[in-house]
Parts: sequence; C-alpha cells; structure tokens
Amino acid sequence: MIAPIDVTKNVFEAFGAHDVDNIVKWLHPDVRIEFYGPEVIPYAGNYDGLEEARGFFETVLSSVDIHQFDPEEFICEGDKVVVTGHLRLTARSTGREIESDFVHVITVADEKWLLFRDFMNTVEAAKAFG
Repeated sequence: MIAPIDVTKNVFEAFGAHDVDNIVKWLHPDVRIEFYGPEVIPYAGNYDGLEEARGFFETVLSSVDIHQFDPEEFICEGDKVVVTGHLRLTARSTGREIESDFVHVITVADEKWLLFRDFMNTVEAAKAFG
C-alpha cells in the first residue's frame, strides 16, 4: 500500500517533470480539482474527472514558466495531505512574474488523488495574467 504522502510526492515529482501522463496515473477516476481565483487566471475553476484534470494540468504547464516550485512541508493525517511551499512563475501571455506562498489540500482514496484544492495569492496571479 502506498501512503497518501508518497502518492502526493509522486504527483509533485511528475509535475516538476512536466509529465502530465504520469500525473494522471496518480489521479482517481472521480478526481476533483478546485483552483480558486478570478477567470483571468487561465486554469482557475473546478475540474471533475480525469479528462478535465488532465486539461487543468496541461493548461497550468502551458500557461506559465516555472522558476521555483518548492514544497516546504508535507503534513499527513489519515487520507489528507497538506503541502505548504513557495512558487515563482512567469505568465507566458504577459511575461509578468507571479510569486506566492501556496497551500495544497489533498484527499487521497485508493492510492490516488480524489480531491486537490489549491490556495495561493491569486491577486498576484491575476495581476500577472491581466
């Protein structure tokens, strides 16, 4: 059995490698992604199921250049994993930088991500994309 924290670390590793196929392997068929923020952020919104989740990750990776994506702490209790960290990105559409701390709240079921919620300074992201 793979622990929820290890499932999460596998997804983060795949994300860092821009490997969407590998990310999707770690997602539950009923996955839900919630990225909070205004519509100007191209990947803001809710995504249900594997195809929409794939679209979310493809949109993120095609919308920004990642300069820093450092998870700092993984906190796991039962099927929940909370990841805190810091990121620095450039919005490709404008060339403006986004710098923010982030918190990801993840629920794991059947050794796959069932729910992924992303919290960051969306004001900074909206300014960069706007």
